[in-house]
Amino acid sequence: MKEAVSTRRERLRAETSREIKAIALKLMADNGPDGISLRAIAREMGMTAGAIYGYFATRDDLITTLISDVYTDLVDQMEAARDSKREDDAGGRLLAWGEAFREWAVANPQGFRLIYGDPVNGYQSPGDGAAPEAERRACLGLAALVAAVWPEAEATQSFGNHRWSDFDPSLVAVFRESFPGLPPAAVALSLRVWGRMHGPVALEIYGHLAAQTHQPAKLYRAELLDLLAALSVPVSAKRS
Repeated sequence: MKEAVSTRRERLRAETSREIKAIALKLMADNGPDGISLRAIAREMGMTAGAIYGYFATRDDLITTLISDVYTDLVDQMEAARDSKREDDAGGRLLAWGEAFREWAVANPQGFRLIYGDPVNGYQSPGDGAAPEAERRACLGLAALVAAVWPEAEATQSFGNHRWSDFDPSLVAVFRESFPGLPPAAVALSLRVWGRMHGPVALEIYGHLAAQTHQPAKLYRAELLDLLAALSVPVSAKRS
């Protein structure tokens, strides 16, 4: 009986935590990042402020949890899309990763803004980063995709004369540990690929493409295919 009561309490606590996080994202969508407030969430839920502090001791604790959850959900979807392609289809896997990034962002614009856009005034992240595991997975995932296309792409990298000292030491450490055969130019390519994925999505999420195109997905796919063509990377299946 005690076990059943404990399980029920744990389930109710988990459900309440999910509701708190969902309302926090709604408040952010409606009022911007500064709209996230434990007292405002308590009012939405019909709880006392004291009760909600039993779930999240501070606003920073809530925001840190939100960032971790949102980032993890994004990486899960990108990895699943990548892994739906054959191992020998390096171009198709990179394309699938990029398209999953946009699809997730369009479905979760408030989450995109939280992890890639609007800063939350006064927020102090933990010393080890808000979502270290998800960040590492995203970094390694994209780096691995670039490493896979590097044999074809290397010949196209004629600019920059990149050196290891050009980059943050922690990023260099990730590349040297996980991909010891790659040169500094591959780090630069990873950042450039990320820029070409992130830029159009940010424009779309923040409404800067609405007046220019009715087909942002088509435009984005063309950008990714152009990137792969510029890198001399084939894509086995032209539709993802």
